[in-house]
Amino acid sequence: MPFIRISLLEGKSPEYLKAVSDSLHRAMVEAFNVPADDRFQAIHQHRPGEFIFDRNYFGGPRSDDFIVFTISIGRPRDAATKQAFYKRLVTLLGEAPGVRPEDVMIIISTSTRDEWSFSNGEAQLLENA
Repeated sequence: MPFIRISLLEGKSPEYLKAVSDSLHRAMVEAFNVPADDRFQAIHQHRPGEFIFDRNYFGGPRSDDFIVFTISIGRPRDAATKQAFYKRLVTLLGEAPGVRPEDVMIIISTSTRDEWSFSNGEAQLLENA
C-alpha cells in the first residue's frame, strides 16, 4: 500500500507524465512486491524557482528533467529489495519516457499499520492484521 509523491518541474506532456507513472508502477510490481491493483500516486509539477535541487550532490549532473519519488510504505523491505527496485525504476524510466538515471532521486519512508486509514475513518490494516 505505498503512496508515492512524484515531484518534477512543470511543463511535461500528459503522455510523459503517464509514462513516468506507468514505469514507476511497473517497477513497484516487479521489484518491490506491490500488488498490481495497489496504485496510489500524486504528481506535483513545480514552477521554476519552486523546485530547488543541487545539480551534483551525490550524483548528477542533474538536468531540468530531475524527478523525486517520495514513497511512503507500511511494510518495510530489506536492502536487497530496495536496491533491486531502484535499479528497475531507473531502467524503466530510461525506456519510457527517457529519463536519465542521474535525474532520479528516490526516498522511502516506512510507517506502522496504525498510521494508515484508507477510508471511512478506519484503520483497515489493524483490522486485517
